[in-house]
Amino acid sequence: MVEEDIFGEVGVFMAKTTNSIYTEDWLPIRQILNGMIQLESGEYVTGVKVMPRNIFIADQGLQNAIIGNLRNFYNSIGFEFWLIIADRPVDIGVYLSQLQILYNNNSSPIAKKLIMEDINKANMFMSAEYNVVDTEYFILFKEKRMELIQKNIHTLISGLANSGLNSAQTSNDDLRMILDNFLNGGVHSTFGTVMS
Repeated sequence: MVEEDIFGEVGVFMAKTTNSIYTEDWLPIRQILNGMIQLESGEYVTGVKVMPRNIFIADQGLQNAIIGNLRNFYNSIGFEFWLIIADRPVDIGVYLSQLQILYNNNSSPIAKKLIMEDINKANMFMSAEYNVVDTEYFILFKEKRMELIQKNIHTLISGLANSGLNSAQTSNDDLRMILDNFLNGGVHSTFGTVMS
């Protein structure tokens, strides 16, 4: 059963499904495809993922230039945008497995001791008290017309490149991760086996 309600002063129209236990039934998302979230309204949410760069290891002149270029770039953007910072959980299990293989194949006691220190450190990071994440940066916008979407993405990528930062259009995986972060408050859920 679908109920239709109008919310707010501007008359935002929302359809909500009653008796549903699925988030997808009340989010206004139709699909995620080609690096874009298609909304029920026909608009698309997309943008770019900005590759991180530590500018504070550069000399003061370069730092000032990058910050000045970014300020000019942000002020020149002619459309509404959102700066998003999201943490993506990192699985270091593969790295830990490679360390274990290296440890098993090494005969030097000194090398084994150093490798074991790295294994212990990796195990410590995988414990519950540490939350190993990659911090990722995004600039997102909402637009209905496909030609403007491509123009805005090009504007973002070239403006960031002029500021000394690399970027690329968001992927489907990036957008799913951003939604997961917002819907779950950044908490990564893991479910164990229940024993009776």
